[in-house]
Amino acid sequence: MSDTQQFDLDAYLDRIGWKGERRADLATLRGVHLAHALSLPFENLDPVSGRAPSLAPGDLMAKMIHGRRGGYCYEHNTLLRLALEALGHRVTPLAARVVVGAETPMSRPRTHAMLRVEVPGEPQPYLADVGFGAAAALLAPVPLALGTESEGAGRRHRLVLLPHDGPLPLWALETYDRRAADWAAQYAFTLEPFTAADFEVFNWHVGTNPRSPFTHRPYVQRTTAERHLSLDGARLTESRADGTVTERTLSGEGEVRRVIEEEFGIEVPAGLRLLGG
Repeated sequence: MSDTQQFDLDAYLDRIGWKGERRADLATLRGVHLAHALSLPFENLDPVSGRAPSLAPGDLMAKMIHGRRGGYCYEHNTLLRLALEALGHRVTPLAARVVVGAETPMSRPRTHAMLRVEVPGEPQPYLADVGFGAAAALLAPVPLALGTESEGAGRRHRLVLLPHDGPLPLWALETYDRRAADWAAQYAFTLEPFTAADFEVFNWHVGTNPRSPFTHRPYVQRTTAERHLSLDGARLTESRADGTVTERTLSGEGEVRRVIEEEFGIEVPAGLRLLGG
């Protein structure tokens, strides 16, 4: 069965609450991107349980659209790619190095997936990404053009070039940090295309490697219009739209499970040990 046959556009759009037009235009791209980001949580419960999640469209539909689950970047952006292609866009998967906290961009492997989207009638393609899993992640696609600042749902981003020794230009997506009053890079990438086979390898590495942080503790994110909620192990962080940030440490396994299910809307698999397992 082909990817197109496994993917159900009607069910996907119903799950994210999109009631607008179904066209390959910029308004639809922006609307679907935002609706996805505000509807489907980011989570890594499959890697915590010891396995990499399936990227097969049918399995993603069962887990994230028909089930009370989320996913991480490969899952989110695979679903978005399938939806945008069904709407008539030409989409090219890209891969990036996450540079938050890195000494240099090239010190990190390419482990993040995002999308280059061509929009009919627009002079440049767009960078779309609903799977970064951070309080300053993209909520709206940004033009794939250097130096242009973009604001989407209250978040500011821009694309710049970084110096490096490779044969292809190294782009970086930066976000404006209001508390630091400065720009900060999120990830770095080049524009060569990647394939489903590439992401199967990346997914296996991130989802099963004992050195991957995703295999050791829950990392869960949820964005709404009013706030961004993040759970890293037992540390719960709430970032409000006005810039207020509050943190607290949950008391243990039971409270972590309850918060994931009630605050993030995720059904925790039976028997999964979330802390110290």
